[in-house]
Amino acid sequence: MFHSILLCVLFVCVVCERQYQDPGTDNDNPVTCSVSGTFKGSWQHTRRGRRFQSYRGIRYAKAPVGELRFQPPEPILTYEQVIDASQEGPSCPRPASPGYYIDEDCLTVNVYTPSNNSSKLLPVIFYIHAGGFYTFSGRSDIAGPQYLLDRDVVLVTINYRLGSLGFLSLGNKLAPGNNGFKDQVVALKWVQRNIAGFGGDPNLVTISGCSAGSVSVMLHMVSPMSKGLFHRAIAMSGGATAKVPSPTSRLDLAEKQAKISKCPVDNTTALFECLKTKDWSEIAGSLLGFYEFGYDPLTLFRHIVELDFGQERFLDMEPMDAIRQGKMHEVPFIISQTSDEFFWKAFTILENKTLLNAMNTEWDTVAPISFALPRNETHHRLAKLRQAYFGDAELAKDEKTADSLGKLYADAITSFPVHRMANLMCRHSKQPVYYAEFAYIGNRSHYEDPTTRRPNRVSHHDDLIYLFSMSYRFPIIDVANTEDSHMVDKMTAIWYNFARFGDPNPRPDTPEISSLTWQVMKSDERNYVKLDKSFSVQQNLKEDRLKIFEELINLDFSFVAAAHWPCIIQTGAQLVEGARYGR
Repeated sequence: MFHSILLCVLFVCVVCERQYQDPGTDNDNPVTCSVSGTFKGSWQHTRRGRRFQSYRGIRYAKAPVGELRFQPPEPILTYEQVIDASQEGPSCPRPASPGYYIDEDCLTVNVYTPSNNSSKLLPVIFYIHAGGFYTFSGRSDIAGPQYLLDRDVVLVTINYRLGSLGFLSLGNKLAPGNNGFKDQVVALKWVQRNIAGFGGDPNLVTISGCSAGSVSVMLHMVSPMSKGLFHRAIAMSGGATAKVPSPTSRLDLAEKQAKISKCPVDNTTALFECLKTKDWSEIAGSLLGFYEFGYDPLTLFRHIVELDFGQERFLDMEPMDAIRQGKMHEVPFIISQTSDEFFWKAFTILENKTLLNAMNTEWDTVAPISFALPRNETHHRLAKLRQAYFGDAELAKDEKTADSLGKLYADAITSFPVHRMANLMCRHSKQPVYYAEFAYIGNRSHYEDPTTRRPNRVSHHDDLIYLFSMSYRFPIIDVANTEDSHMVDKMTAIWYNFARFGDPNPRPDTPEISSLTWQVMKSDERNYVKLDKSFSVQQNLKEDRLKIFEELINLDFSFVAAAHWPCIIQTGAQLVEGARYGR
């Protein structure tokens, strides 16, 4: 026994000495050690040809299968064997094309680190992927490292459970909720324990995310479970400070999942036990059954304020109240949105006669579904919203309606929640808040004009194109004297500076952004930077359009000693059945 342990220790010592050695050939895989164990990775190259170490598919928690399904994650603290991290791990269960690597045993991190020997630990960027909490992943085909690793940073991307597997909430001890967020917390703790072994500084961690990842970032800023696990934050195109109070359960979604999966709905214990027996592919493949109007609502799964059943709670109070009471983790903060966000959703309505007719004739029913408003919103208030965007005109398949409806989708789903979060944080955080609009129209976009096949707006996720390689959809942006190539350099420079210093403004080693002057946002001077081919400082981002939401969803931004929003808990019977409307 002693002899075996001695051999293991000797092997660990040898491979750890090789951690930053450049072997001269890509066939000699890099090996690194941390407090928890030893990891064998692979070599990759950035878009500029820099070689870096890649460690993929490292489990940070036990497989959430069997009796661990719907349970909080159980962290892995030590690895008895050398971990082969040279291949991509699976995505968590979600809708995907046949053959895409998916498995319920998916709680993994990818770590990318420069291959050159560093005498100083590097800043860490921890990225939480987008996807509405029901799709996408932290895999390298979606959140690839080929751009950011041209900078001296360590990049960590993660998987977390999605859909019902990650966010089932019954409002009782069986399933209090928020497990997907608790996965993220365990991944952050894994970073604190292990990242020094990969050359990263555990005291210089920037959490970042887009869309659902942005919502996650904001929730970590108020979660008691996340305190001390990060030191800067970047939130892109998503806000947790929404238009509807945070519920204490999502029994409505649990019942919907149960009906789709042919499980009982009249007893939560029976529902829970039945869903545990279902194949993960059946649960992941049921997404279409959750939509109520076309492909709305976009925001299906979300956080809940957990009731206390003796468990560690990710959220124990309304996020907006936590901020207004000064109960957030104050760190330097970048918050941003794109110019047009979900504008393209308008076309999914206008191209479908059934949906267009319903939006005209059943506005009071449809608007809360499509625009994330309270389901019990009054006719008078919904009429004011319609008047603000469409006047007295009926919605029609024309350019004017497309523009107005596109703005309404963008504002309701993304721009207003981001606006509200930025305004709350700049009033209540003692740390700097930097606000931005990503306005660059390049040669790639998540939406292209169907006639010209060219981008003509700045869509949701378009800022990610210049931060992460996204091979699932776009080829690598080559190093060249092009605006797209320059934008990669600018965006990665901004993140690099912010990760290092908590300030995105230019430094001598980031001349790409020498023209940037990014002022801190203040409540009485709401400056933001417009990120386009050139940078410009502007004020009051989209505030003229968002006045209607401020009026409908009024909030006192000042400090409050105690605040409470009554929870609105929807039941399955209160929801409009998706079968009523065509898709």
